[in-house]
Amino acid sequence: MTEITEEYGRPVGGYLRIMAAYGGAVTAAVALAAFLGKKPPERVGVLDLFLMGVSTHRLSRTLAKDSVTSPLRAPFTRFKGVSGPAELKEEPRSAMGELLACPFCLAQWIATAYAAGLVFAPRMTRLAGSTMTAVAVSDWLQFGYAKLMKEAE
Repeated sequence: MTEITEEYGRPVGGYLRIMAAYGGAVTAAVALAAFLGKKPPERVGVLDLFLMGVSTHRLSRTLAKDSVTSPLRAPFTRFKGVSGPAELKEEPRSAMGELLACPFCLAQWIATAYAAGLVFAPRMTRLAGSTMTAVAVSDWLQFGYAKLMKEAE
């Protein structure tokens, strides 16, 4: 694996461990659901898909970019500055750093957790999704307000 990592120039071994952890988590969730007799929803409705999409977007950005969550990323990243309103720019030190500092990478994990939540605790999952969706809408309103104020000056 070291040869591949050196030749490829990326932390391939770290990526492999992350993929294994993801696969293991999904396998464990499926096995637990089967053991408990939990069934997935017959279909994912439009409202659930909306909540899942918007809340996944918001939570992935919060975990990957927010100043307040930087202590979670600090062991795996280096601070490089500010990248936008209330967001940090960080350089990954490892494959784990890439995962934690990349909202696109985290989105798959978060959406998968949301899907599992719909199986194990749908009411609480929808409440959490609604909360993060409200935060995302608030963010968009804050940006719109700031833009309007700037244009009014």
